[in-house]
Amino acid sequence: MSIREQMEERERQILSPYATLSENSRGRDVDEPQCDIRPVFQRDRDRILHCKSFRRLKNKSQVFLTPLGDHYRTRLSHTLEVSQNARTIAKALRLNEDLVEAIALGHDLGHTPFGHCGEYELNRLCAEGFIHSEQSVRIVEKLEKGGEGLNLTWEVRDGIRNHQTSSMPSTPEGCIVRISDKIAYLNHDIDDAIRAQILSEDDIPLHIRSTLGLSTRERLDNMIHDIVNTSQNQEKIAMTDEMWEAMQELRKFMFQNVYTNPVAKSEEIKARRMIGEMFELFCDKPEEMPEKYRRMIEDGESKGRVVCDYISGMTDQFCVAKFSQYYMPEAWQVDGY
Repeated sequence: MSIREQMEERERQILSPYATLSENSRGRDVDEPQCDIRPVFQRDRDRILHCKSFRRLKNKSQVFLTPLGDHYRTRLSHTLEVSQNARTIAKALRLNEDLVEAIALGHDLGHTPFGHCGEYELNRLCAEGFIHSEQSVRIVEKLEKGGEGLNLTWEVRDGIRNHQTSSMPSTPEGCIVRISDKIAYLNHDIDDAIRAQILSEDDIPLHIRSTLGLSTRERLDNMIHDIVNTSQNQEKIAMTDEMWEAMQELRKFMFQNVYTNPVAKSEEIKARRMIGEMFELFCDKPEEMPEKYRRMIEDGESKGRVVCDYISGMTDQFCVAKFSQYYMPEAWQVDGY
């Protein structure tokens, strides 16, 4: 019996009846030999961790664009916080921690530079639309490894595709990531907003804080405990009604006071204009894109979709540098590019 088979046997013995067992995966689009050491979901986690799209997340904005300080979240630190929250919940519920981690690490691979404002701009410009969750799946299915993709299992791709509020994953592990994403961004965005001095803890309505917690630490602890206690020995991943309603109120408060705050969003108009100018440029002159993108157009992919692929893969810094290259006098261009 291989090490992988021993680990699959341990899953059968230890995990909850509701867990998604590695040996029961619906598999990959392209069949390949099993690893003798790692079950399939652990293997997927490793593939995501080592891919280029994952590394680029370290230089993509979360909420604050080009903040003055080293402690603001990036898309990568957000991803790691989602993973940590999700793994804590999965372990407590005896669900498949490898599957949870793979989905969490891959859920935002398709995010644009400059946070959601980049996503909104590409969605406005591209006739086919642009949604970062679908782009994350496109990355792992097609764009990574020179067009080969990562050939991930169906369960991981399903969790990545359905991590947003508008849809629901097919596995309990995917549902854990979906709710852990919200828990992570609400709490770390509060922390960053306090750091930026556009919000104080006391600004959050007391009835919300009384339910969720009086600090970021308390809120994380209370929300995770609520999910674990509510979901024990249940097929559905859920929170109590009181906690869920308070979290939704907190989300509404954050949209009104942070996500649309003129201080937090003061640079977004500039970012959207940069992306808009480059979208038009590359649609008019696709020869300015790297060869792999030109080949995709030659192979029948729509020009708008391929331009979205190129721009959405950029980091904040690279996007600024490319804009500078095309639209700024040489003497004014960004150093180092």
